[in-house]
Amino acid sequence: MFVPTKLFFTKGVGRHKEYLQSFELALRNAGIEKFNLVTVSSIFPPGCKRISPQDGLKFLEPGQVTFCVMARNSTNEPNRLIAASIGAAVPADESQYGYLSEHHPYGETDSKAGEYAEDLAASMLATTLGIDFDPETAWSEREDLYKMSGKIVRTFNITQSAAGDKNGLWTTVIAAAILLP
Repeated sequence: MFVPTKLFFTKGVGRHKEYLQSFELALRNAGIEKFNLVTVSSIFPPGCKRISPQDGLKFLEPGQVTFCVMARNSTNEPNRLIAASIGAAVPADESQYGYLSEHHPYGETDSKAGEYAEDLAASMLATTLGIDFDPETAWSEREDLYKMSGKIVRTFNITQSAAGDKNGLWTTVIAAAILLP
């Protein structure tokens, strides 16, 4: 059984005439190109500690099968805005699990995409913890409600956006949470 005890967040962007190569370059930019990435669903493991990418990479070897939650988006349309965002919501009770969310929109800035992903993760955690809220209320109001409940200790996001290459090269953005033993 593998339950991650550490995780780190990273992001990247890549551009190339080939779609797959643009993805590879985004992985390189994020520092995770040398691992066999396996995407998993969106649970922030109980008691899992967030560490820096520099510290996290020390636990990995080239070719290693590595679990991650990843958001990814690509375009070859000139100037089209794309984003990839991972939102996180961590419960106050470290014995409980939290949530990670993936969001991969078109036409959204870093700020808007990140806020949406963060809101999504927090809303999933709030429903699990039984926090009453109105989903139509603005994120800033719900964020205050979640934190005031004492059940959600923090939320955050990592987001990468980019405009499609002006000459029509493939542009790929990624955001990832890398799960470690």
